[in-house]
Amino acid sequence: MSETLIPELPQELWRAGKLELAHGVTHLLQVMRVASAGLGKYLAEVESRGAEDLFGYANAARWFADVARISHGDARTMVNRALALNPVPGVGGEVAVFAPATATAAEDGDLTDQHIDLILEILRRIPSDVPVEKRDGADKILADLARHAGPKEITEAGADILARLDPDGNEPKDPEPAPPRREVFVERRKDGFWKLSGLLDPETGARTAAVLDAYGTRRPVDEFGQTDHRTMPQRRGDAWADVLDLAMACPDQPGTSGYRTLVHVTVGLEELRTGVGNACLDFVGKITAREARLAACDCLMIPVVLSAAGEPLDVGRMKRFVTPGQRRALNIRDGGCAFPGCHRAPKHCHAHHIHHWADGGPTDLRNLVLVCSFHNRLIHHDDWQVRIAGDGIPEFVPPQYLDPLRHPRRNTLHRVVT
Repeated sequence: MSETLIPELPQELWRAGKLELAHGVTHLLQVMRVASAGLGKYLAEVESRGAEDLFGYANAARWFADVARISHGDARTMVNRALALNPVPGVGGEVAVFAPATATAAEDGDLTDQHIDLILEILRRIPSDVPVEKRDGADKILADLARHAGPKEITEAGADILARLDPDGNEPKDPEPAPPRREVFVERRKDGFWKLSGLLDPETGARTAAVLDAYGTRRPVDEFGQTDHRTMPQRRGDAWADVLDLAMACPDQPGTSGYRTLVHVTVGLEELRTGVGNACLDFVGKITAREARLAACDCLMIPVVLSAAGEPLDVGRMKRFVTPGQRRALNIRDGGCAFPGCHRAPKHCHAHHIHHWADGGPTDLRNLVLVCSFHNRLIHHDDWQVRIAGDGIPEFVPPQYLDPLRHPRRNTLHRVVT
């Protein structure tokens, strides 16, 4: 590889701004991916000529393991990947590339090894009696998607392709037995936090642990660079909050009737609009005005407006910001969290006002989008922008450090890839 492709690092990296840091990382990532594709061409050539004739090794993987000082298993994985992306001689001459579209995207530096391995795994699961042109079509769909999507989206799209080319039956689900007796204690501490404790029987305990582990998994590091640094107790605490949101959104839930949240917010009107200051939640504890704005995206809110001296000036009437019909329409339109690459289902999402209601934003479908709790906070705090495109589908404009041209992105996980 030409040395000119490798950017010169600043002498004092700590002086670099966020755009310079982001551009340096993305450029080096592309250099690494292009170099990996180039290395694959060499490995495929060594394998095709015969590593034993060239270097005295049984195969290219054995030779490369010694050259790169890696395990034979890792070397074999790299050689197999290279053989799938490059033409190698066969009986009667040169054979076609197994995944030509993926090979092209890899040479452009748009795919990681994880992207490539996922695509190859999906293509190899296509039955041999499927015509080559259909397999090549699947390869092109997945390669084009992988240029701007993460592993989760590729997996979902691959499952959809395999379902059309090789339909399988649905996995049977075992019914859960009724839980026996259990105890739970909830105690409010002096500092405003709540302590939760209890004793669960083996069956209920196992189910509780399974639910918390399922909702408390680490968020994967995707192409947007979001890393989950939460500890296990923190992730389980967030999972518990998700389970409560899910229960409160149930139409049969006593006292809520499908409302996601019912809160009394005691806050000054200016604090609510700007997000600067504090608020009182249900008269039991303090929250920030910014958190009040987050809660107001999808809830029942009874605002209590105070004067500068703390005197209640007005106690508003309960107002539902998103109607059941609007919620159903959002569920159908967005299919879940609309943020690119997020797989969360509608039941775990909030109805976010693109133009905040406190700033005069209307409550209609052109101003609403479904987002999960994590991405709701992200778009409230980061430089992401949300808008509804001309076809009525929400799209997200990334920060400049992520994409200098700020091309809008969409979530393809909740839609059939064609």
